[in-house]
Amino acid sequence: MLEEVKRIATDIKKGNINPIYFLMGEEPYYIDKISDFIEDNVLDDSEKGFNQMVLYGRDVSIDDIVSNAKRYPMMAERQVIIVKEAQDLSRTIEQLVSYVKQPQPSTVLVFNYKYKKLDKRKTLYKELKKSSVLLESKPLYENKVADWIRRVLAGKNYDISPKASQMLVEFLGNDLSKIDNELNKLKIILPEGTQITPEHIEENIGISKDFNNFELRKAIGSRDTQKAFRIAKYFADNPKDNPMVMTVALLFSFFSQILTLHGLSDKSNRGIASALKINPYFAEEYQTARRNYPMRKVSGIISTLREFDVKSKGVGANAVPQGDLLKEMLVRIFV
Repeated sequence: MLEEVKRIATDIKKGNINPIYFLMGEEPYYIDKISDFIEDNVLDDSEKGFNQMVLYGRDVSIDDIVSNAKRYPMMAERQVIIVKEAQDLSRTIEQLVSYVKQPQPSTVLVFNYKYKKLDKRKTLYKELKKSSVLLESKPLYENKVADWIRRVLAGKNYDISPKASQMLVEFLGNDLSKIDNELNKLKIILPEGTQITPEHIEENIGISKDFNNFELRKAIGSRDTQKAFRIAKYFADNPKDNPMVMTVALLFSFFSQILTLHGLSDKSNRGIASALKINPYFAEEYQTARRNYPMRKVSGIISTLREFDVKSKGVGANAVPQGDLLKEMLVRIFV
C-alpha cells in the first residue's frame, strides 16, 4: 500500500495527473494522505482561490458534483474538486458512471470514500478501473504495523527500537492515523537521526515502558511471577488505560503462537521469526516461553484464557473487579 501511495504522489509531481481519484476503503489514513497531497500540490497558491473546492457528501448530490466538475477553470490549467465523506453518497454513487466515462480533462475530481468500498460487480467500479486512479485502502494487520512504523520513520531519517514500536502498537492498535500523529509529535521533539526508544515513548506519549502488556507477556513467558504481579497491580490501579480484554487478547495470541512453536521442525530464532511472523528481536522471548511451558500446559493456558476472556466481558463475573480477575488468571497460568 505504501508503495502504491508513493507511486501516485510521484506521478502527480511529474504532472501525470488523472481527472478522477477515487479513494476508498476501511483504512482512512492513506485516503487522507493522498487527498491532502492533491489539495496541497496540484494547484499553485495563486490558483486555489478560484479553482479549488471542497465538498462534503452529506451536503451535495451527484448532480451537484458533476455540475461543478464540468466547469472550466479560471485563469488556470486545472481546477480541483475534493469530495470529503463521499461515503455519505453510497446510495446514489452509481449515478457517477456517465461522468466517469467522459470526465472533464481540466478537472481533478477526488472522492474520499472512507470505511466503505464500491461493489466490484457494478458498472461504476468497472469504469473507474479502466482509466481513473482507484485506490482501495485496506487495514493493516497488527503484526505488520511495527514494520510500517519503522519504514515511515526511516523515510524521515529516524529509527525506532523494536520494543518502542511494539509499545505504540499495543497502545494504539492498527489505527495508522493515531500512530502517525504520535510519531509527528516525536519528530518535532527529537532531532533527525535519533533512534526512538521506550524512554522517548514513555516521556512524550505517556505509555509506560515497564508496565504494559508486552512486559507482562515477557514476565509470564519467563515465569517471573513477582514482575507479573507488579504489572497486574499497576493495571488494577489504572484500569482505563489497561483494559483486561486487551490483555487477554494479547496473551491468547502469544500462547497460540507458543503452541505453534512447539510443533515447528525448525526451532531456530530465524525459523521462529519466519513461521510466527514476528520481529527476530523477540524470538528469544518465545524460545524462553517454549522451554517454560510444555505443549500440554500451553493447551491448558489457552483454555484458561478463553474462560477469562468471557469473564472480562462481564459474563458470569459482573461483581468481580477486573484487577482481581487478572490476578486470578495469573495464578491459573503459573500453577
